[in-house]
Amino acid sequence: MELPTPQDLKERRTELDLTQSELAERADVSQPLIARVEGGDVDPRLSTLRRIVNALEEARGDVVRAEDLMHQNVVSVAPDDAVESARDVMLTEGYSQLPVVRDGSPQGIISNTDIRQASERRDEPVGQLPVAEVMHESVSTVEPDTPLEEVDALLNHHRTVLVVSGGEVVGIVTEADIAAQVS
Repeated sequence: MELPTPQDLKERRTELDLTQSELAERADVSQPLIARVEGGDVDPRLSTLRRIVNALEEARGDVVRAEDLMHQNVVSVAPDDAVESARDVMLTEGYSQLPVVRDGSPQGIISNTDIRQASERRDEPVGQLPVAEVMHESVSTVEPDTPLEEVDALLNHHRTVLVVSGGEVVGIVTEADIAAQVS
């Protein structure tokens, strides 16, 4: 993210016909802080600057959020399902990974790679093992209103980002979804 100058912020605000008070309310900061930032009198913390920039982008309607990218019909498996069943679902649906969900709550991710690696570590077939013994428990989650920039950053470290609202999975975002948005 390239940091805007105080002049950039003021120009964006005036182009959108926002007063300092309106911008402050949208960014959840004080009007005097907006005045000091625009005047170059104070360097805000990065988190505060991000809130101001996000408020300006929202006012313009430029912000793409997780809910704009996500697939709502999430195909998943339960932790106690057999690995063989998960593999069959992936083959049928054409997916390389599936969220593992119990009662709507994310538990992890299982992928073809996880199944292959588990098979290589064991002498017996893994097909009848529960998914919980093969899956990755580490899973990234975001709220539906999370900006694209944050979702994209998570995808640099995780295969998938689950969109969660009220503790329940409501969507899924993958790198392919980000690529489709950018192109």
